[in-house]
Amino acid sequence: MVERVKGSISGRQPGRAARSALDALAGSAFSRVAEASEVCGNAVRLLRDGTENFPRWLAAIEQAERRVDLENYILADDGLGRQFAAALAVAAKRGVRCRVLYDWMGCRRHASTSFWTRLRKHGIEVRSYNPPNLKNPLGWISRDHRKLLCVDGVVAFTGGLCIAADWLGDPAREIPPWRDTALEIRGPAVAHLEAAFIDSWSVAGPPIVEEVESRNDVAGAIDLWVIPGRPDSMGLYRLGQLVAEIVQQRLWLSDAYFVATTGYARALAGAARAGVDVRLLVPGVTNLPLVGSLSRAGYHGLIEAGVRVFEWNGPMMHAKTAVADGRWSRVGSSNSNLASWISNRELDIAIHDPGFAKEMEAMFEQDLLNATEIGSMGTRIGPIGVTPGLGSRNQRRRMGSAGRLLAGAVGVGSAVSATLAQHRDVGPTEMPLLILAASVLVALAVLGAIVPGAIAYPLSLVAVWVAASLFSRAWHLKGRQLHRNAQTEDEP
Repeated sequence: MVERVKGSISGRQPGRAARSALDALAGSAFSRVAEASEVCGNAVRLLRDGTENFPRWLAAIEQAERRVDLENYILADDGLGRQFAAALAVAAKRGVRCRVLYDWMGCRRHASTSFWTRLRKHGIEVRSYNPPNLKNPLGWISRDHRKLLCVDGVVAFTGGLCIAADWLGDPAREIPPWRDTALEIRGPAVAHLEAAFIDSWSVAGPPIVEEVESRNDVAGAIDLWVIPGRPDSMGLYRLGQLVAEIVQQRLWLSDAYFVATTGYARALAGAARAGVDVRLLVPGVTNLPLVGSLSRAGYHGLIEAGVRVFEWNGPMMHAKTAVADGRWSRVGSSNSNLASWISNRELDIAIHDPGFAKEMEAMFEQDLLNATEIGSMGTRIGPIGVTPGLGSRNQRRRMGSAGRLLAGAVGVGSAVSATLAQHRDVGPTEMPLLILAASVLVALAVLGAIVPGAIAYPLSLVAVWVAASLFSRAWHLKGRQLHRNAQTEDEP
């Protein structure tokens, strides 16, 4: 049995380990690739599941003196969400400035307008990220998938946990909580995390104009990078691929919605062929069955290359983590798919510290005790660990998002293009995707033949909507250009 010390503060281990490729590139190289600055002098606490996270989050809010900034993909109007709402209301009453930023699509089924109205009545500032906008027909693709709580510029929490009951489970029905991981951070990095929140807040409304002071006191000895993913930034993708290319001994990953690009999948496969111990832990049961099928479709090539794939034997594996060569670690909100890499606002922490990496590896090995290894043909080759309750079908399905659906569409497209262009072998696990794609095309063909207008009219409406959006944007840019020209002419 692998033991893990819960709630320990990690720092550097005594002694010097052999210098690795990760050590050689840590610092400026990682900063350039990830588009993030290295921040030294931090203390980091590894927190597992809601039972370790939420009490510490609530305690930080209850102890807040100046400000609380909360940004989360989901803040649900359930027992847990109302507990956070009450803590924020009490903090606001004693003069703490409380700001809440939630994702419109993430919360659309989990919190009503009245929930946000109640928060505002208690003096809490509330903003919604990217609600529907007629001027931006494709804007819904970008979501704020970050999970961040900053308190007083002193402590911050970030990782993969949303604020919803699924992360607590249901002990009465023997349903365990969703498996997830987050960090408690103290030190100079908190200022960088607050800057990430301020950036998101300004996208959803007027910017914060007052100066935000953060304590930059050294709190520990951990060096880390705060990687605030934005649409089209792809900093984490580049960093993850670089690590996969240079790792020498082992690379262990956990991912909730793994639908990797060809380039990233090849990097993982190449590492495994070179003798690196590459392991991937993914959900056995997912709240989005289509994305689960897409993930399994990608197993074949990885397993054939030597990557070991494990499925979690529980209601949901939602953690997004990585640990490489006992030196480098990552914990955050990003999944290994295009939605996280190119369209969402994400937040990840990369850490270069042997002591913390050792704790991450111990946690991963402990997780494998409740996971089943998958064979190259999609068979479960064991050993099969303890299988907790899986919950109802509705519980497993209800946490979907547009970003993950986008990732699913990319996976279907990959299987179809590989079949038609024959640029790679299509594995047996991709058969359901091909059947799905073929069925959809047949249905569209039949519908178009019987009722042409059923396809032509919606396409025409979409075309008009997009055209109107483009004309509106062009007119706006033209106005800005005229304004700049007028200012230039007025200058002496």
